[in-house]
Amino acid sequence: MKGSAFVPFRSILTLLLFVCLAIPIYSQAVASPGTQTISNQTLRTMEAAGVKMSFDVASVKLNNSGDRGGHANVPLGPGVPFRRTGGLFSVTNNPLPPLIAWAFDLSGDQQLRVNSQLPKWALIDHFDIEAKAAGNPGEAQMQLMLQSLLADRFKLAVHTETKEGPIFALEMVKPGRLGPQLKTHVADLSCSASTAAASPACESGLMQTRPSIPGLIRYVGQNVPVSIIAKYLPLTSVWGTGLDRPVVDKTGLSGNYDFTIEFARQFDPDQRTQEPAQNGPTFIEALRDQLGLKLDSQTGPAPEVIIDHIEEPMPN
Repeated sequence: MKGSAFVPFRSILTLLLFVCLAIPIYSQAVASPGTQTISNQTLRTMEAAGVKMSFDVASVKLNNSGDRGGHANVPLGPGVPFRRTGGLFSVTNNPLPPLIAWAFDLSGDQQLRVNSQLPKWALIDHFDIEAKAAGNPGEAQMQLMLQSLLADRFKLAVHTETKEGPIFALEMVKPGRLGPQLKTHVADLSCSASTAAASPACESGLMQTRPSIPGLIRYVGQNVPVSIIAKYLPLTSVWGTGLDRPVVDKTGLSGNYDFTIEFARQFDPDQRTQEPAQNGPTFIEALRDQLGLKLDSQTGPAPEVIIDHIEEPMPN
């Protein structure tokens, strides 16, 4: 096993940008026959009860292709529904951060803090993982199995500390009134057919897309609850939004929504220089004017995942 020094948060911003914001390329189609989304509470309940689950067989290999593209048969992207896989877990050319994030169901702020604790190899190296479990386990079971695989092959050990600290409450600017770019999702019945799986209109989740004006940052969401938007808002902090703390949904909105938000970057992680907002609104302005939402600074419980240990895996 090779040891690696842990690296400071600021020195890996570019790497964080890749592993946090490139995640949505794994988006899959919305729920169709055979699809089941298992709640976050189910996983937390199983963890609290000390439930342990493992794959029957597993292979972990370092990917040396140099290709930055990756594939996964589970939803590594924010807000993407889980589709049962018949017990197969398969990822190709993936770095560890999105795998850890999915295994432990980390929020955006937790992802950023976990990534800042990882050694450099864990941010740069890509892996191919093939694992199989009996039956047709659901999402929470597969997440627990991946936790066991990470512990076995990467010697990953973590614990959670919950302290009272600063949080943001996501609220409506005007109760009952949505912003122009936040709309109630209207289900497309054709998306229940297997032939619609490859259609962008049938995808679900959060993703970064090409902006309307160069220099802006653009995010879109499709068929997601507002709680998912709040959960992953802190990932925008790599652009200088200042949302590096938990965001709690207090909008009172139910159901699923589609949205688009564009804002000016205030920090360039590639150049590591502060940039004034130009050619567009700040994130807070965009949140208010485009989505009809605002952030209220409050104090509340802030769970943080601590990396106790991790090692590079031995070749199979």
